[in-house]
Amino acid sequence: MSDYSIETKCVQGNYKPKNGEPRVMPIYQSTTYKYDSADHLGKLFDLEVEGHMYSRISNPSLAILEEKIAMLEGGKGAMFTSSGQAANLMAILNITSAGQNFVSLSSIYGGTINLFAVTLKRLGIEVRFITPDMSDEEAEKMFDEKTRLVFGETIANPALTVFDIERYAKLAHSHGVPLIVDNTFATPILCRPFEYGADIVVHSTTKYMDGHAQVIGGVIVDGGKFNWENGKYPEICEPDESYHGVVYTKSFGKAAYITKARVQLMRDFGAIPSPISAFMINTSLETLHLRMERHSENALKVAEFLEKEDKISWVNYPLLKSSKDYELAGKYLPKGASGVIAFGVKGGRAAAMKFMDSLKLAAIVVHVADARTSVLHPASTTHRQLTDEQLVIAGITPDLIRMSVGIENSDDIIKDIRQALEGI
Repeated sequence: MSDYSIETKCVQGNYKPKNGEPRVMPIYQSTTYKYDSADHLGKLFDLEVEGHMYSRISNPSLAILEEKIAMLEGGKGAMFTSSGQAANLMAILNITSAGQNFVSLSSIYGGTINLFAVTLKRLGIEVRFITPDMSDEEAEKMFDEKTRLVFGETIANPALTVFDIERYAKLAHSHGVPLIVDNTFATPILCRPFEYGADIVVHSTTKYMDGHAQVIGGVIVDGGKFNWENGKYPEICEPDESYHGVVYTKSFGKAAYITKARVQLMRDFGAIPSPISAFMINTSLETLHLRMERHSENALKVAEFLEKEDKISWVNYPLLKSSKDYELAGKYLPKGASGVIAFGVKGGRAAAMKFMDSLKLAAIVVHVADARTSVLHPASTTHRQLTDEQLVIAGITPDLIRMSVGIENSDDIIKDIRQALEGI
């Protein structure tokens, strides 16, 4: 499939039925696998041969999906997880231990901020937040000999700042650490971070990859290009006693990082999704390229409409010419900037609430990136756990409304917004 376009890979990537086999990817709903010999099973547990030991670690249905997503992102391998947060957690724990730290952009999803600043802190891992407007000289001060990685979101949720991947890849690599990029909002249809220097990509597949608000999941994709043998990562380059001394870089080469994540962290945490989840996400991926085009097209129309409305105080969408990230969006998101927009209603929080209550087509839900248009007030919901200071750092104001523009007719979406504004 390497010679085909990404659209074709979405539809037919990876799963290739043989003569008389199911046309649609099968659901391998089994916890257990049968082996012809005890010796073969022993070799599986020693990581000497390929195969499935137990569905807490891997499953054939999940493997089909993982290979497709790795193909779409242009990575070496992938691991499907039970949620996007599980993907973020394991992506970091795979190379970070107590007493170490990592650098993250502050303009990221509120749940991820909480994971980094509260939960990982309890494990002895320190996050050091930097802002997009920090100079390289200021950001450099956040690094020391115990820094393990840099983290950012391609399109921040819900601030919608665009991550300058090349800039932060250069910064990370100058300190001998990898760049991890959450590519949830962009998806590989709109942006492929590996092409700009990223080393690891994570997704909440719950969002656009599913696109129908049906399945929670996440994925870690290994770019396969980072040099783990630079003296900083003994957990990947030295013997793992839990697998009879296997050295991941020697045994698995470019897939060392993702193999360790699976056979060590997934083995121990068991944050594995069900086979039916893989089946449903795989089905959704077949239309991802079509949906992302319509989401982006509709969102730009809605954003342009809102800019002209007197009752709207501000609008943020990366591909608006008024956006401070317009040039970055042109570089990293030339095909579109997803369906998520942010704006403020004049009158503050009370007016924002009344506007949301007046919508008829768009629904108030704790979700984003659905085929159906929805809205949310992040400061009082998804980012409620943040302090006022943290909200400001994350780019969230009290009047901010996050609208996830769906794939309905754009005229109907705008009509709904117009009638809701009339009620304020």
